[in-house]
Amino acid sequence: MHLSLLDRSRTRAGETDAAAVLGTVERAVRAERLGHRRFWVAEHHGVPGIAGAAPAVLLAAVAGRTTAIRLGSAGVMLPHHQPLVVAEQFATLSALAPGRVDLGLGRSPGFTPPVRRALRETERDFAADLAELGAHLDGTAEITMHPRPSADVPMWVLATGSGLEVAAALGLPVVVGGPLLGVTGDPEPGREALARYRRTYRPSARAPEPEVAISLDVLVADTAAEAADLLLPEAWAMAQARTTGVFPPLEPVAVARAAPMTAVQRRHAGRTAASAVAGTASQVAGRLAELAERTGASELVAAGSTFDRAALTASDAALAALLA
Repeated sequence: MHLSLLDRSRTRAGETDAAAVLGTVERAVRAERLGHRRFWVAEHHGVPGIAGAAPAVLLAAVAGRTTAIRLGSAGVMLPHHQPLVVAEQFATLSALAPGRVDLGLGRSPGFTPPVRRALRETERDFAADLAELGAHLDGTAEITMHPRPSADVPMWVLATGSGLEVAAALGLPVVVGGPLLGVTGDPEPGREALARYRRTYRPSARAPEPEVAISLDVLVADTAAEAADLLLPEAWAMAQARTTGVFPPLEPVAVARAAPMTAVQRRHAGRTAASAVAGTASQVAGRLAELAERTGASELVAAGSTFDRAALTASDAALAALLA
């Protein structure tokens, strides 16, 4: 199973948003040195805890600092954009980093009603938009897009149950996470959904065979207790988001541990921690091997984050060594 990293440009208490974005670029540079296959960035809007709002712009900065690692969006939320504009952005990235660009696409709505209004969200046909975007990249659309991509730009679908059906019909690889992985619950629904995706897959010129990447929080430390501590800042942020509607910046482990959580918040924090893979190198290797066998995934998209950047760097290095 290949290894890649997903960085959402998580903000941290006491830091500026600019520090989060610059931290993403520096992490990508380190990921290339460590031998990670791909570096993904994401799109969020109006979220205090996430500064990653413009994947194409951020990937251009990463492209300028790297030479070999693949660069991907996980993803661009297609309901927010016109397919032609997304195609032009990623064709431009392809010109800057030939043969290194991947376009992951999702359809999640804006985080809050005000964000959705600001994005001018309307009801859109996700499958039709994907097909149109692919036609622009392939040069088969009714208009000729410029710049033309310097190399193929693979398209991925960030998939839930219905997203898997769309991806299978269009012949596109998928990135799956959350409940489909069955990390905290019954794995059978996810297993069946992935089997159906493969069974109903329609081969395309873009992707002749079905392909699955799995995405979840993964953190490695010297001891299981240290790894559990690394999960606390994200778990506490998620607990606040679920109960207050605001997804905040990451706070230090000591602050998260001492936070006066309600019973509901403790449950949410526990679910976040349980859905992650965290532990020593050998513990994480065992969990990932089980997930790879169960899902048939070709790639792990490690999306873990924590307040301590040095600890995150050490985790990235340990992961790279695990899957070298």
